Amino acid sequence: MNRSQHRLPVRKLIVSTAFGLLASGCSRAGVVLGQRPIDLALPNGIQVGFNHRGGRRYRSPLSGEWRNGDNLEQMLIDGIQSADEEILVAVQELSLPQIAQSLVAAARRGVNVKVILENNYSTPWSQDHELDLNGHKRQRLQRLRAQADQDQNGVVSSEEAWKHDALLILQNGQIPWIDDTEDGSKGSGLMHHKFVIIDAEHVITGSANFTNSGIHGDAGATQTRGNVNHLIGIQSQALAAVFKEEFAQMWGDGPGGSNDSRFGRNKTARPLQTVKVGPVKINVLFPPHAKKHPGHGLDLIAGQLGRAKETIDLALFVFSAQQLTNKLADRVSAGVKLRLLADPGFASRSFSEVLDLLGVALPDRFCKLEAGNQPLTKPLKGIGTPGLAPGDKLHHKFAVIDNRTVITGSFNWSPSAAHTNDETLLMIHSPQLAAHFTREMNRLWRGAELGITQRMRRKLARQRIRCGDGVERS
Repeated sequence: MNRSQHRLPVRKLIVSTAFGLLASGCSRAGVVLGQRPIDLALPNGIQVGFNHRGGRRYRSPLSGEWRNGDNLEQMLIDGIQSADEEILVAVQELSLPQIAQSLVAAARRGVNVKVILENNYSTPWSQDHELDLNGHKRQRLQRLRAQADQDQNGVVSSEEAWKHDALLILQNGQIPWIDDTEDGSKGSGLMHHKFVIIDAEHVITGSANFTNSGIHGDAGATQTRGNVNHLIGIQSQALAAVFKEEFAQMWGDGPGGSNDSRFGRNKTARPLQTVKVGPVKINVLFPPHAKKHPGHGLDLIAGQLGRAKETIDLALFVFSAQQLTNKLADRVSAGVKLRLLADPGFASRSFSEVLDLLGVALPDRFCKLEAGNQPLTKPLKGIGTPGLAPGDKLHHKFAVIDNRTVITGSFNWSPSAAHTNDETLLMIHSPQLAAHFTREMNRLWRGAELGITQRMRRKLARQRIRCGDGVERS
């Protein structure tokens, strides 16, 4: 029997309706009678989804209730189901069982499937023991168990684990995967990518990990709606080829081979690459790079910010790069309008550049100030944190410059992202795509708290009592 005789029928990916963004009958947006939702145009070959956007709804797989947003999980599943020949996945964390099941189904119909994970998330959770885990991982395990415990008897049975542990599903489906210890190390930095390559012609990437927390919300926590994230789908053989080179360096000869996988700074440093998707120019960089390397990630972002003439919008999970603070201050002094929203939890950390932009310094838990810290003497306006459901995070890593250029990817605005981690950094030059990110920024802006927030004030007051002004770290 040949391959075509035993393969299941597969719907080929059509980008104009791809990835579940134009929802099937179960996810049509509700609207007031007499009104039609106004959608924005996109460049041919490009789609984008935001898991909190208005105007679209889907049923949460956690609660079964309708919620606002694009279903990013379905976006990934649709892409996987469209594959004919190959699926390459590189993602920090994969714990969604339906994605794992889709990958196994693809492999069974003859598709070549390979997966790369971060070593902190490369063990089936059903094999973990709470006593061996730190607080964060213990909470993660509890959430995953709550999701799997379908009969709610407080015990996850073997059958429940087989159905709900994504990595166990991959393992039982004989899907090969590696993590960033495959090079023989203990792992260098983070394998922080979030991308899928389908049939050497489609790429799905963005800020979202393939988890409930990253897309839908936390199991058993009905107030959560998932960390605020986005994914972009791009149909381009040229772009897919660039991503495949990155995947190949990390994969090497695969699991259990000759340790020729390369991660972090052990990879061959690759320069900025440019492809065209129709008229749209896309710049691609895969960190990390040495600090002295010309054109590393932070330098690249600084260069784009330096070209801004009218507006800069930023929605960031982590912002801890001093050189970008200085660049933003320079552009504001030149008359550029700035809007910056950062995740509330990271914005008030001692190393946060959000504090520098607001003109304050916060000692760390050892009463030390970051070496070389340079809070602005004149605080900037337009800096704040969004209103989020308890437990959710602002996980975007995007900028929109002059309503024309979008900077996005897995790349947090930090030295670690530039110089240590495996990351994706994209610059997409398209006013049409930029309009979608601006709409997301406007949505976040409407509920934002600007300036020094109450959370920051409380933390600053506690540290002043404890540390005074603090002492600069030597």
